[in-house]
Parts: sequence; structure tokens; C-alpha cells
Amino acid sequence: MADSISFSRGAPSADIVDIDGLKEAAVRAFEKDPAGVAGYGTAIGYVPLRRWIAEKHGVPEDHVIVTNGSMQADAFLFDEVVSPGDAVVVERPTYDRTLLGLRERGADVRLIGLQSDGIDVDELRAELEGGLRPKLAHIIPSFQNPGGSTLSLEKRHALLELAAQYGFLIFEDDPYFDVRFTGEPLPRILELDAPDGGTPTNVVYACSFSKTVCPGVRVGYLVGNPELIKKIQRRATNTYIAPSQVSQAIVYEFVSGDRFPAALQNVKEALAERAGTLGKALKEHLPQASFVQPEGGYFLWVELPEGEGHDCAKIAKEAADRGVQIVKGTDFLVEGGENAFRLAYSAVTADKIDDGVRRLAEAVEAAKG
Repeated sequence: MADSISFSRGAPSADIVDIDGLKEAAVRAFEKDPAGVAGYGTAIGYVPLRRWIAEKHGVPEDHVIVTNGSMQADAFLFDEVVSPGDAVVVERPTYDRTLLGLRERGADVRLIGLQSDGIDVDELRAELEGGLRPKLAHIIPSFQNPGGSTLSLEKRHALLELAAQYGFLIFEDDPYFDVRFTGEPLPRILELDAPDGGTPTNVVYACSFSKTVCPGVRVGYLVGNPELIKKIQRRATNTYIAPSQVSQAIVYEFVSGDRFPAALQNVKEALAERAGTLGKALKEHLPQASFVQPEGGYFLWVELPEGEGHDCAKIAKEAADRGVQIVKGTDFLVEGGENAFRLAYSAVTADKIDDGVRRLAEAVEAAKG
């Protein structure tokens, strides 16, 4: 079999992670704060990193909690806000782990269509006018996973207006914000909700260092109303006393040090090359496919024409037989998605992408046969 090419995992390849910079950051962390790094700490997270995050977002420190990865932050928020039977709006398609987490908690998951500029606000408005009263709306605004789209500024304002009018909380799940490699940056929904460092009323924000530093550090965080953050802090205390001070101290030393800007730029340049190569290869080998060319992030969502008998499970099997791994579109939806799949370009070097897509195109044809 030909060499394996995996488009399945949303993680950077090791060649674009600044390993030497992380090693230096680890040494600095233990040298500068041995007691703080080696101790338990508290549930708020490593204090210098919490302060750095608060300064980054222009909010007081009591608006921030640092967690073991952003998925832990998601879980704390869902446990605090969502009760069985509560309606929760998500994008269609959306991150598969979000669907799993919400359904495990008994949420009434309501999927709203995703367009090239983000969630279909008109569809959401119609549902709200028709009686839908969600407790929460989960939104991935930057280079959406799996769709690749970015929420427009107009829609960010519209979502805030709907949240204020109908009394639901916007969960801005934004791990890819800092890996934009083309186009103009947009303000976070959090910033629009609480300009000039005010207290957010309609938004809680989550982010992660997995995409900008490395996945292995498992460090994420939440920014939100301090009353909500305090409740989540109690949950965190009861869950693990404190998150990993070692990981968070290394992250702090790395992101506050001299090497981080260049390391992040290296990641963005590599992702830009890989995303561009993937889009070009799809147009050549799978011209019937439709997709949004992302301006950042890790993912590209591919849809094949409906009504032609495509089955993503069969495509995934045929692709695996050819040494190519993808993720089925049905994993990101409650129903449908048989004609779609997600490709993660973050871990595939540019020189392997064309061959991977060529094999994938063969798999699509074989699955139809």
C-alpha cells in the first residue's frame, strides 16, 4: 500500500511546532517559579497565564478561568448552563464533540444551516419568531469546524441582537481565531458584546492554545461574566482541584516570550500553503465537489452533488483502502451528511496533498460503483 495520508485529525504536524522554543519555555518556567509550577495551584489556573489572557482580551482577571484544554471548558459550561430538555442551537454541520457533549446532557439540539459567511441568521430568526427559546447558541465564528466558513461582521451583530431580544447565551467557541492566514480579521463577538473591557452579558468565549502552541499542552480557557466564571470555578475545584500548572506555566513562558510571534507566523504560513494546495487539488481531481476555501484554521468541508448516490461511509472505507483517512460528514450532523466529508489539512505537508486528493477521488468513484 502507498504511504498513509491522514486528513482526519485537526492537529499541526510536528514540523511546524516550535519544539526548541517550548523546551526553552519549560526551563524558564521551572527556573523562574519552581514553587508555583510544582504546586497544585487553584482552579482558576496558573495566575500569570490567567493575567496574560485577561490583558489579551482587555477584561478583568475575574472574567477568566484557565482549564485543561478548551473541551474541558466546554464541558464545564454545558454542565452549568444546559439542563436536560433545554433547547440549544448549533450550526449545521458542527463539531462532532459538541454534538456528543450536548446530547449526552439531554439537550434538545436544534441545527441551523451554515452558509459561506456563517450561520444562517435568517433561519435562526424565523425559528425564534416561531417559538424556539434556546438556552444557548453554540457558534464557531472563525474558520468553522468542520465547515471552514467565517461568520461575517453583519451576522455577528445580528446574533447579538437576537440573543438580547430572546434571552439566550452565545457560546463563542473560537480556537482558530489566531490562525488566520488571509483576509481581514474581524472583532470577536465577545468584543462586540462588551466593548472597552466591559462585562459581557450575552457571550461567553472559549479559546485554546492547542492550535497556536501545540495540542499536547492541553490548555484552554473561558472568558465571560464573572458570576458565571465563579460558578464554573467551583465545578473545576470539585472536578480536579486545579488544572496542570506545569502545562500552563510552559504556555505562559512561551506566549509571553520572544519566539512566539515567529512561531505563530510559521504555523500560519504552513497552513496557508496547505489550504491553498488542497483547494487546487480538489478543483483538479474532484471538480464536482463544492467547498468554502478557508481564510484560516485547519479544516475544509467537501460536499458532493446530492442525488448521485454518494455514501460517505463507503467513501471513507474506499479511501482507507487507498491509505487516505477522512472524517465522514454524518459525524457532524444529527441527520444527513452522506454526501459530505471533512478534510483536515493541518497535519499533511503540502507535497503529499495532491496525491492524497487523487487517491480520494478514486475512492469516490469506487464507492459509487
